[in-house]
Amino acid sequence: MNGPLSGLRIIEVGHMLAGPYCGLLLADMGAEVVKIEPAEGDIARRVSPHFIGPHNAYFASLNRNKKSVVLDLASPEGRRELETLAARSHALVTNLRPSAIKKLGLTYEGLRACNPRLVCVALTGYGLEGPYAENPAYDYVIQALTGVMALTGDPSSPPTKAGYSAVDNSAGIVAAMGLLAKIVEGRGGQVDVAMYDVMLSQLNYLAGAALNAGESVERLANSSHPYMVPAQIFPTADGWLTLFITHDKFWKKFCLEVERPEWVDDPLFATMDSRRSNRAVVLAAIGEVLMHQSAAEWVHRLMPLGLVVSEIRTLAQSLDGDLTRSRGLVVSLGEPGSGLRAIASPLRFDGQTPSYRLPPLLDEHHAEVLNGAPA
Repeated sequence: MNGPLSGLRIIEVGHMLAGPYCGLLLADMGAEVVKIEPAEGDIARRVSPHFIGPHNAYFASLNRNKKSVVLDLASPEGRRELETLAARSHALVTNLRPSAIKKLGLTYEGLRACNPRLVCVALTGYGLEGPYAENPAYDYVIQALTGVMALTGDPSSPPTKAGYSAVDNSAGIVAAMGLLAKIVEGRGGQVDVAMYDVMLSQLNYLAGAALNAGESVERLANSSHPYMVPAQIFPTADGWLTLFITHDKFWKKFCLEVERPEWVDDPLFATMDSRRSNRAVVLAAIGEVLMHQSAAEWVHRLMPLGLVVSEIRTLAQSLDGDLTRSRGLVVSLGEPGSGLRAIASPLRFDGQTPSYRLPPLLDEHHAEVLNGAPA
């Protein structure tokens, strides 16, 4: 592997999503990521009903560019092999439960004797310690507990989760950042990343409004922004349009393009503050105008003016769209004939072209990793 992390060896004791996504990011940047699995393998190998040859599509999306080693970490032999690997690795990341992490000795205290410079990252629901540490934690639950669900969806509908695993992915990114920060520092130690903490921190300005102004942040119709108007989705003649207008200079451009010049100086419409104060009136007026043309026609008219505007696409449309193709975001894993495709790494480095190997078969690299040269 080439990339800025080439030469680093990372042990991943992870399953499903958060831990493996952390490992994926590191592997795509050139690190040697050794995935430790139980005899039955990561459950992600069986989650999806979609198989391409021997590879499960879910597992493949999170585990390319890695090596697989099966170890029974509860056995003396498995522990010896883990310590052998830890002695010549730079970091270990795990997203097991805190009790399992401690029982298996996957902490810095448990492994420092074999490598005092090892960085150990525990990615858990609520932290390694504390009264909530052992509570079950999944993406759904964290979204429910942090207020994300209560903030998502239409006010007349039940609370709604984000349409993808926002918590798991965000926590994986933060774990990778913490791991690399400790490696850059040049000292071993423990990194504690809690999914709850990560998600609450991402509510930044909303939490700030509640903490500092006592604001009760609630769901708004049509995915509206709490402060900016218009900044939401609108129905058009044939579908939905996202329109986001911030500065008043863009509001003026919008008014002139939709042939409503009187809105430029109307005290109900003219400024960001007035539009926020008169939200219902403003949105009703804009909505009536936008219903007369298709979403594509509005994009064609408004985007050249510098306005933030877009049609709402499905995932399938996005994957097959010109923007995705222009960025080279759909890649083949292994040889082109493998049939396995995935989304490329979002990180680009000048002068380096990432490679995308197939996800490992279970225990494929046991002998290579345990008998190989130090990282």
